[in-house]
Amino acid sequence: MADEDNLDLDEIDDVDEETPNEVPDLDDVEINRPTSARDLEAVYDIPVRVSAVLGTATMQVNQLLKLGRGAVVELDRKVGEAIDIYVNDRLVARGEVVVVEDKLGITMTEIIKSDQNS
Repeated sequence: MADEDNLDLDEIDDVDEETPNEVPDLDDVEINRPTSARDLEAVYDIPVRVSAVLGTATMQVNQLLKLGRGAVVELDRKVGEAIDIYVNDRLVARGEVVVVEDKLGITMTEIIKSDQNS
């Protein structure tokens, strides 16, 4: 490695003077949490992606390539076991598959409390 690739500590200090390294004390930061549905109106029209995962399977690529029409992939869930419901890739609930007219739907049976929300 060449010497010009190594910075002297004095040079690093010069760079840091332009951008302060102070982190604000989070105890001093005021957080305004919504207190009513009216406070959330600004986000009502933001689209989110809801996914229902029946189960998962792991297989090797050569097994995947052998799959054809009518092949059955065994999932890691049992019949009647709750499915996972995700909103924007975050697990938010568990539920059951239901039929709504001629389409599939989900009914939430358990809300998952996130560690980030507590």
